[in-house]
Amino acid sequence: MGQAFRRLGGKEWRNTQLENISNKIFDRFGKERLSFEDLYIATLLVFNDINKYLPGQHVDPPKKDRVKEVMEMCDKNQNYAIDREEFLEFVKQLTSESFISVSQRLIITLVVAPTLAVVTKKSTEGVPGLGKMVQKVPSSAYALLVTLAALLFQNSRQQLLK
Repeated sequence: MGQAFRRLGGKEWRNTQLENISNKIFDRFGKERLSFEDLYIATLLVFNDINKYLPGQHVDPPKKDRVKEVMEMCDKNQNYAIDREEFLEFVKQLTSESFISVSQRLIITLVVAPTLAVVTKKSTEGVPGLGKMVQKVPSSAYALLVTLAALLFQNSRQQLLK
């Protein structure tokens, strides 16, 4: 189970996804090197793709100053243009903070919500009227319902904040 979770949410999965996204976006420009202007547009496209694939709150793209700073760090040959390999490193550098915050939200939703569901199920079994119905629902189904409710709550909260 741990190996499957590591493959789905670990570095291997993350690197594969980032490589796929960065190759797709780099190919979209049809150039061997990206200038700063192209790079900023590519950054917006990368974050757009990330927001499409990841559940929960959307991740804001970085400001131009941050893009320029990371570009200078990743531009190994100092020619003020980024090639494909440098672009992948650039994307990894920019998205590292984003994946940490998304991972924390996923852990809270997918681990804490089912645990909380099992605890609340036991406490609601003693409530008159509601207790008998709760006892009839299997714990796994109850945990699934609470987790789905938590996901819906996160998504509705995100839409309200927009």
